[in-house]
Amino acid sequence: MRTKIEIETQFAPREEMAECKSFCLVGIGGAGMAPVARMLKRRGFEVHGSDSTESDETRRLVADGISVHIGHTGDVVKPGDALILTDAIDLDQSPEVAAARKLGCKLFRRSQALGWMLRDKKTVAVTGTHGKTTTSGLVGAALRAAGLDPTIVIGAYVPDFKGAVIEGQGEWAVIEACEAYDSLRDFDPYHVVLTNFESDHLDFHGDWEGLKTAMRAFVSRMPTEGRLVYFAEDEGAKEVAEGLNGKAVPYNSDSPLLEGLSLPGKHNRLNAEAARLIAGLVGAGNVDQALRTFHGAERRLQVLQEGPVTVVDDYAHMPKEIDASIQALRERFPDRKLLIVFQPHLYSRTADYLEEFGASLSAADRLVLTDIYPAREDPMPGISSSRIAEAVTCECHYVPSRHVLPRFVKALLGSDDDVVVGMGAGNISDFAPGFVNELSRGTANRVLVCFGGDSAEREVSIHSGIAIATALQSRGYQVTKMDVSENLLSGKSLADLAGSQRPDVAFLAVHGTHAEDGAIQGLFELLHIPYTGSGIQASALAMDKDRTKKILQASGLPVPAGVLVRKGGSADSVPNGRVIVKPNAQGSTVGLTFVERESDLPAALERAFNYCDEALVEEWVEGMEISVPVLVDRVLPAVEIVPASGRYDFAMKYLPGATEEICPARISSELTARVQEYALKAHRILGCQGATRTDMIIKSDGTPVILEVNTLPGMTPTSLLPKSAATAGIAFDDLCVTILEDALKKAPR
Repeated sequence: MRTKIEIETQFAPREEMAECKSFCLVGIGGAGMAPVARMLKRRGFEVHGSDSTESDETRRLVADGISVHIGHTGDVVKPGDALILTDAIDLDQSPEVAAARKLGCKLFRRSQALGWMLRDKKTVAVTGTHGKTTTSGLVGAALRAAGLDPTIVIGAYVPDFKGAVIEGQGEWAVIEACEAYDSLRDFDPYHVVLTNFESDHLDFHGDWEGLKTAMRAFVSRMPTEGRLVYFAEDEGAKEVAEGLNGKAVPYNSDSPLLEGLSLPGKHNRLNAEAARLIAGLVGAGNVDQALRTFHGAERRLQVLQEGPVTVVDDYAHMPKEIDASIQALRERFPDRKLLIVFQPHLYSRTADYLEEFGASLSAADRLVLTDIYPAREDPMPGISSSRIAEAVTCECHYVPSRHVLPRFVKALLGSDDDVVVGMGAGNISDFAPGFVNELSRGTANRVLVCFGGDSAEREVSIHSGIAIATALQSRGYQVTKMDVSENLLSGKSLADLAGSQRPDVAFLAVHGTHAEDGAIQGLFELLHIPYTGSGIQASALAMDKDRTKKILQASGLPVPAGVLVRKGGSADSVPNGRVIVKPNAQGSTVGLTFVERESDLPAALERAFNYCDEALVEEWVEGMEISVPVLVDRVLPAVEIVPASGRYDFAMKYLPGATEEICPARISSELTARVQEYALKAHRILGCQGATRTDMIIKSDGTPVILEVNTLPGMTPTSLLPKSAATAGIAFDDLCVTILEDALKKAPR
């Protein structure tokens, strides 16, 4: 934030701008700075600047012949430049300011530059806590209609003006003048419109008396012929007008307010009355029609879409503004429900008006709150949007991340919620257009197939991904493939996973670590994108073979005896005789060793430790190996696994023709029912979803023993799940669609 000491000591006097020929604007793409850049260029000055990110506005500036450097560095400042700054720029942290000081360049505020360029105009300054932008537009429209050709500078895009600035040739100028950081001191008003006046920006002014002193000082700079047009029902405006006698021109609710405006709401009829009074003071003729047909400014009750779902974008961010906007919306859309999506602006403002925000926002039918837009402030302990949520009496939802608001609100919509309003002064401006895009997404048809990864089963995953993508494309889905691990580790963008172009669902065709252990599931949870398979907890549990065995055993399911050996730890407690050694957290056959002699155990452990720091040493259970898939709580036929070598390891599992897979397994109907019961029970105990595959050994006495549960079964031509599904009459593409549709049912908000 700008301080009074900075304003007095760090910025050159406004009149010294007359000595400057070249200007560098920091934050040149901002709503207030871009118009100043264009105005300076039209006056023949060399103009360039910098901004943190490229935007539509920076590209338009470049098209207008203004050089824009993306990124804040001191290199953009040239000898002889004058540096123009918004009040959001920290003088001690800005590289441009540091460079300017080194080069001896003068610093000016944005308000100084604007005031200096308008010094020869008769300026109508529209100020107040609320309604400045719309009222400035109304005054400008009235003066234009009267043929006065005014210069107009407004803090938002005005569709009727095709911009925020109109450079007229007449003697009058109309500006929106904000009291923040006493930028009013930089303007020379001829007439002033004061729409209302409340405690705000006290982080700079200190208290109400300090704020009022600044406003009265501004009004006192009017010439003898100047007038203060003010709303007489507002206590703060009345205090400013005290003592002005014949120079104060009041208006109120009893004034003959203009009807039939394009702009809804009583507050806009009052704004139009202020504009009509000013028009009379400057000698304009009948301006009523111009006021009636003025369509307002961007984000001032701006209707972006009208229909069964109407979408409105609004700048209201103070309680009285919210009251006025809701009243106007009720007037414009009678008998329709209002769902308001609100972002508080500033921690200090939220703290000062907690109860008022709660009361005002309770007038909505439903409310969605997102996190506070901090602007120039650091967080304040104990102040958050949740405090407002506690104060409202209507149905309220708190969604901290604004990025997921469009999809959350779309999911929240009911038949009665047909007017959706994005409201606030911060980056909530992204919501309404984003929501319009969200509504147009249509059916869930965009699928991201995730394949590859960085586990030992990467190559298998690639084959699974290809098969799944081909199957889904054949069923009409829009499929893209992505190796998420590759993108993350190589620094590639994940922008395609956010916004209106994001996938509707991620099909996880990945296996092994960072895939079946909850890692990639966590990523998609953060992205709020539904995904196939089990959630984070179930995935992590099932990947931990030792923990899975303990959970299943505690639930009465049979598992092999065994112990967990940690790298560097003792292996003295391992079972005697023939054992199987495998990494505790890997795919079902990765790093697995059949140990027949005790002397081979150290080498088997070392092999397992190549994959993770824990090895599971189990009794070697002999018998028929089977695998029983579960598909969305439906148990599929058991698959009998007959490896040519007699041992089902990684090579036997994935090498075509190395293993005979017989489905259904050659076991009795009674045993089939039992192993299916075990598989379904294991699936449910671990909290799994989608498709799983439970591997078992049936001992010679007919007793099944569960080896492990796989939460993302392979989908290659040699994989067991597709084979079992085919036996059940489920074609591969139908299998993929079933898994996909199950994932969409659990779409996160």
